[in-house]
Amino acid sequence: MDKKKGIYIGRFSPFHNGHLESIKNILTQVDEVIIVVGSAQLCYQIQNPFTAGERITMIKLALEEEKIDKSRYMIVPVPDVDAHHKWVSQIIAYVPRFDVVYSNGSLVKYLFKQRGISVNEIPFFKRESLSATNIRNKILKRADWRTLVPENVYKFIEEIDGVNRIRELNKTDEE
Repeated sequence: MDKKKGIYIGRFSPFHNGHLESIKNILTQVDEVIIVVGSAQLCYQIQNPFTAGERITMIKLALEEEKIDKSRYMIVPVPDVDAHHKWVSQIIAYVPRFDVVYSNGSLVKYLFKQRGISVNEIPFFKRESLSATNIRNKILKRADWRTLVPENVYKFIEEIDGVNRIRELNKTDEE
């Protein structure tokens, strides 16, 4: 019997509780989710402070903390391409066969639907506070962000000195 597979695309910079809730929701609809770490080539920028490897580690730590069966997910880094019309082909080339894409992004939905690929929206979970941009801004402002990410992700960001990195990258962007 073929397993139903979905893909979920994000930059996950950092991986937060909204991403975790999305994955849990997707797993109620498919047997396996392929988590695509997009813009995998970007790092050490204020909007993309973490490497693809660090983002993959954050996702694994969060899913392990949540006790999600490892056979139910796969994580694949995918670099960007220089044109939107090539992007879907890039995703298809990097990931195993899938049945449905999960996204709320209008461009992502349009590009996949244009190729005849099914797209489902994901319910937002506390969207006003759970966005990677909001979390990075809280880090910059020295505001509390710990409760917005899974505990193991918080510990990992602390371990790799990610807070300092974000603050230093912000100084670089301001210069």
